[in-house]
Amino acid sequence: MPPHIPPAAEKPSLYIFLDEGGNFDFSAKGTRFFTVSAVSLYRPFTLHQLLDHYKYDLIEYRITPRIDTEYFHCADDNRYVREKIFTLLGEHLPKNCVDAVIVEKRKTHPSLQVAEKFYPRVLGYLLQYALKIPLHRAGEVVVITDTLPLLKKRAAIEKGIKTELARILPKDTPYRLMHHASRAHYGLQIADYCNWAIFRKWESGDAKAHRQIAAQIRSEFDIFQSGSTYFY
Repeated sequence: MPPHIPPAAEKPSLYIFLDEGGNFDFSAKGTRFFTVSAVSLYRPFTLHQLLDHYKYDLIEYRITPRIDTEYFHCADDNRYVREKIFTLLGEHLPKNCVDAVIVEKRKTHPSLQVAEKFYPRVLGYLLQYALKIPLHRAGEVVVITDTLPLLKKRAAIEKGIKTELARILPKDTPYRLMHHASRAHYGLQIADYCNWAIFRKWESGDAKAHRQIAAQIRSEFDIFQSGSTYFY
């Protein structure tokens, strides 16, 4: 039996693709910042076709030598590929579709320096910004993250995220949370690129890529901008 395809008159699903930068190491050896970014999109995903074309261009025409691209990953892609992807994002990714939350980790209260508490709390802040849109347009909210690296703590993290979604969303708006490998969705690869640009700006002061997608970034909230060592 073929899957049900809703008619155009029905409300479309809102997809929120998430990616994070930095690590959960709160010692001096860890990253200074932790960032989480969301890319919120309705179908059709028009940029996906351009990314697909470019991936096959790399294979067929060898635009740069010895390219065998299974999927795009900003930290691993060479600078030629990276520059092309950021050009595509700047030109074709919808404006104001990216939200980010930045945490200066050393200011985090010790009670929150545990991944299963820290991660859902930060995502809760992020989703408050990502969901500041006319939700009457959305039939369902589908949140997709890269496969969680902390498998032993996955249940606790999932519960925290779902609690935040239930708290933020109108009661009549259904939602789902999914964890897929980034190679499965161009949306996750786009979120990876956007978050890389945001994290690099904060962690190392390099804002070149950030400037290329400035029109796409709707919010970029520093949790500790007031200097507090706790967030609620």
